[in-house]
Amino acid sequence: MQRIAVLVSGSGTNLAALADACDEGRLAAGIVLAASDRECLALERARERDIATEVVGVGDFPDREAWSRRLRDVVLEREPDLVVSAGFMRILAPVFVDAFPMRLINLHPALLPAFPGAHAVRDALDFGVKVTGTTVHLIDHEVDHGPILLQEPVKVREDDTEETLHERIKVVERELLVEGCRLVLEGRVRVDGHRVRIDPPA
Repeated sequence: MQRIAVLVSGSGTNLAALADACDEGRLAAGIVLAASDRECLALERARERDIATEVVGVGDFPDREAWSRRLRDVVLEREPDLVVSAGFMRILAPVFVDAFPMRLINLHPALLPAFPGAHAVRDALDFGVKVTGTTVHLIDHEVDHGPILLQEPVKVREDDTEETLHERIKVVERELLVEGCRLVLEGRVRVDGHRVRIDPPA
């Protein structure tokens, strides 16, 4: 069975979706680690499922490079086939990213390259777009920039607030994340320049 490590900072809904997919056989994998930069609800969810957890606090290190190196080592100890950034609110230094080539993915609540950054849902609403959505992409050295695996649109309603729109995006992104994980774990992802090509099932 293949091994997934998940980086989390928030409520853990995407972690739970991945764990459910593993338990139900929709992913031929198991989650071997939930790692965070802080104590959070996601880690509580992980512990309830007997998933190993680690906290690597940024304030315990002199700089982002040293923190990223320690987080890298913690994750490498679990020998993951895939590392998923699921609501992880820290920027990973190249020393971390380079340790997991083609097996480090992120989930973003907008249709990249539109609205990168930590306030994507708010930014989309403020800009007045009629459609936004969610993106699963490979992580590179730039923020919300790596090659795009999958995207799914979500219509913006006239009465949407940041909270209502984000909730609808979350419903879509949970399934999209599971599909993105499946593609990587099945070895069906190829990158041509910045473009991702998905091979058919074996």
